[in-house]
Amino acid sequence: MAGNSFGQLFRITTFGESHGVAIGVIIDGCPAGLDVDLEYIQGELDKRKPGQSKITTQRKESDVVQILSGTFEGKTTGTPIAMIIPNEDQRSKDYGHNVDVFRPSHADYTYATKYGIRDHRGGGRSSARETAARVAAGALAKLLLKTQGIEVLAHVSSVGTINAPNVFIDSAAEFLETREQNIVRCADPATAVEMIEFIDSIRKEGDTVGGKVSCHIIGAPVGLGDPVFDKLHADLGKAMLSINAVHGFEFGSGFSGSEMRGSEHNDIFVKDAQGKVGTRTNFSGGIQGGISNGMPIEFKVAFKPVATIMHNQQTIDGEGNAAEITGKGRHDPCVVPRAVPIVEAMAALVLADHWLRNRVSKL
Repeated sequence: MAGNSFGQLFRITTFGESHGVAIGVIIDGCPAGLDVDLEYIQGELDKRKPGQSKITTQRKESDVVQILSGTFEGKTTGTPIAMIIPNEDQRSKDYGHNVDVFRPSHADYTYATKYGIRDHRGGGRSSARETAARVAAGALAKLLLKTQGIEVLAHVSSVGTINAPNVFIDSAAEFLETREQNIVRCADPATAVEMIEFIDSIRKEGDTVGGKVSCHIIGAPVGLGDPVFDKLHADLGKAMLSINAVHGFEFGSGFSGSEMRGSEHNDIFVKDAQGKVGTRTNFSGGIQGGISNGMPIEFKVAFKPVATIMHNQQTIDGEGNAAEITGKGRHDPCVVPRAVPIVEAMAALVLADHWLRNRVSKL
């Protein structure tokens, strides 16, 4: 199976399945001498792990990460870094009912048809459980970016039709503190209350709902990204669309920009009192010509409703015959609260990779 690696210079390869012994990641290309804050890495995994609130899946995984190689005395050595996260709470029996039938809107049918075999236990490799490995690697990438003053900050900006107002980030610390004060991880407290009540009502109905995560990258220098096929927003788009349940990506003005005139949409260049160049508006989302322009990089990621619902649904079996399936097991009624650290991780991996690549762009 191809497609398990991501990045060019800062490159990761993930491995493992939802109901296997463990999941993990190999990170290659991380510079030597980076301080490895294991507590920080674990903290990022704790934001993604299941069973953390009433609006997430009740699967219980501690997601304790172990670093097997690539560090010495708390610093990276420049050699491949291996991280592993044991699986502890697999309940494969919860999936015994779908051995011979395909779950609607899951990867069951496409995997079985493509490979001639599939792991029915939680989807195997297609499970969102794999994203824990990305979060571990992304946390290391975030530590690298922090040495350059670059912060990656995301929050839940919508659930269903409930939308939070645009958030102005004056302080990364204050933003994170506000976000982490509610279980839905929305940086607007009033909207968070409404979102939580709605998700809980959806859960009680045995249904699911989608939402959006907004991400802001602060402190990125001018020059990240390469023409023609390695544009920064193109790589961010690929990274986000590789996340389970993601159905949409837009940066800057996104789709609404198509409704504007050029005279409205153009970001006018200005210079501040310190001589720093910026723009009056940021419809470009911090990226122009595929290259970062020094403004905050801003994008949104849309997540579809979780496919497993607690209702009977019509489907087909492995022979193509009509069948019925009932949702069982432990699943999120809305994935976006746990998706926030995944979005941040994938963004950090892209930025770390492009930051390393940009170091050789000129003399």
